[in-house]
Amino acid sequence: MSRYHEVYSAWKNDPDAFWAEAATEISWYKPWDKVFDPFMDEYGRWFAGSECNTAYNCLDRHVEAGRGEQAALIYDSPVTGTKETLSYAQLRDKVARFAQVLADRGVEKGDRVIVYMPMVPEAAIAMLACARLGAIHSVVFGGFAANELATRIDDCTPKLIVAASCGIEPGRVVEYKPLLDHAIELAAHKPEGCVILQRPQCQASMVEGRDHDWAQAVDAVAKQGRQAPCVPVAGTDPLYILYTSGTTGNPKGVVRDNAGHMVALKWTMSAIYDIKPGEVFWAASDVGWVVGHSYIVYAPLLHGATTIMFEGKPVGTPDAGVFWRLISEHKVAAMFTAPTAFRAIKKEDPEGSFVGKYDLSNFRTLFLAGERADPDTIKWAEEKLKVPVIDHWWQTETGWSICANPVGLGQLPVKYGSPTVPMPGYDLQVLDENAKPVGAGETGTLAVKLPLPPSCLPTLWNASERFRSSYLADLPGYYTTSDAGYKDEDGYVYVMARTDDVINVAGHRLSTGQMEEVVAGHRDVAECAVIGVQDDLKGQLPVGYIVLNAGVNRDEAEIEKEVVQLVRDEIGPVAAFKNVLTVQRLPKTRSGKILRGTMRSIADAQAWKMPATIDDPAILDEITEAMRARGMIHGGG
Repeated sequence: MSRYHEVYSAWKNDPDAFWAEAATEISWYKPWDKVFDPFMDEYGRWFAGSECNTAYNCLDRHVEAGRGEQAALIYDSPVTGTKETLSYAQLRDKVARFAQVLADRGVEKGDRVIVYMPMVPEAAIAMLACARLGAIHSVVFGGFAANELATRIDDCTPKLIVAASCGIEPGRVVEYKPLLDHAIELAAHKPEGCVILQRPQCQASMVEGRDHDWAQAVDAVAKQGRQAPCVPVAGTDPLYILYTSGTTGNPKGVVRDNAGHMVALKWTMSAIYDIKPGEVFWAASDVGWVVGHSYIVYAPLLHGATTIMFEGKPVGTPDAGVFWRLISEHKVAAMFTAPTAFRAIKKEDPEGSFVGKYDLSNFRTLFLAGERADPDTIKWAEEKLKVPVIDHWWQTETGWSICANPVGLGQLPVKYGSPTVPMPGYDLQVLDENAKPVGAGETGTLAVKLPLPPSCLPTLWNASERFRSSYLADLPGYYTTSDAGYKDEDGYVYVMARTDDVINVAGHRLSTGQMEEVVAGHRDVAECAVIGVQDDLKGQLPVGYIVLNAGVNRDEAEIEKEVVQLVRDEIGPVAAFKNVLTVQRLPKTRSGKILRGTMRSIADAQAWKMPATIDDPAILDEITEAMRARGMIHGGG
């Protein structure tokens, strides 16, 4: 029997008591004055008046409690052929030494540090070293283009940037340093210095006076026996800023605080993921994304579990059995990844022939999130792995699950296509445009009644007005998720589609609006639209539609090629932008709004209604024809 309903009711009846009890799992320098202060900031703040340190809770307290020799972090890198295990004591010492390196270069409580790193232990060490000093880290995914990095430098104005010389993809080395140098060149704000991890696969050139070598700097403080202590910070102080796609093209800096983040994440490890301290938990994501922050670095270490950093891909490093190798070799109890990864494995090895080659006896649960998990993929994984496959739904903004199947409280029945039920802390409702709840089975906007639970964003970095207009203004008294969906008669939630222009490519949120800005910058393009269409492998892929300027008589295929390249250069390969179609005109409403939703339905071969406000219905036939001729309707139809 699941205890879910009992636990959810206990939270609902007395939220303060619920979270105060969860907070006893965390070590505090000073306890809170109020569990929740409704008068602080935009909708209130959790654990107001408390003092704590996240790095202390992740590392030092476990060492002090006698867990020092236990594995904290396993690094497994098939792309470099490297494996390394760090105990809690070793990781604590590395973090304390690197924090000293940062402190020696002037980093103090409240300063920002950008981390631009691949999946190496040093990425986690840099994050935790910032937390140790009370500095605020902002991790930027290692594949982002220079101008994307530059916008983040200008937004959070870091004192230092920590980067690696390169990242490694199957078959190629991606140099980070030229991208970093170019980004600093483009940015109005100039950091005081950079610390560069030189990897053997690529030696980066250093800028005299600005760039410092990671290994040399750490060696110097180690020889002197110097380690930075943990700095107490207010529980409501920011731990990090993580940028997510905004609908205007400008990224939104999601702020995560220290106290609420620790309390919620610690609670999830046992309640949702059913992990005990000492067990191995693996989130196959990247530290550049929120999953990497929450479930590669912070939650497993807060819990005293062992976490894995995997530098590789689900297929091709070397084969479609690499996930099973890691689970077997490192005795993984639960794993968390995006459905895309499993679709890639299934495509490569539909029979699941690699599964039988490995001992998966320690493996209990597979969790999926980041995009909608299609029933086919879930059923395939259940059949091959013979363990529960659990879909759950959350956002960069929340930092943990809005909806999940809490295995640690006793698993609820799985319904394919649903991430199950709201977690304690989330009063999730389905609302119409007048903020009125709709009935079971009816689709509306998925919104959370305020206040949001601990660990959710209290605001956006230096943009409180944008926070209110993006999340709170549409439905007063609620946080709007920008996702549409419905609840069934059992209260199970179904997430159907985004209500804004953010699409989900392989679990990464990307703004089509941002891509449109880039496409529109091509000299021959008069207007354009970018929509997300279904893709069997990556969930969604962006497709661009362009109308050319009058008088352009160049080859359309050539122009389309240039547009693709433009998006790759400006946003990076992560956008997976490969398809552009030249059309005569775009379908619009009479007020001039491009009918992107209808275009999406056509591309996905879904039923659609003629929009009442359309200016010229004939355009939709033209577009459909053009898509069909290029085989761009999902399913080839």
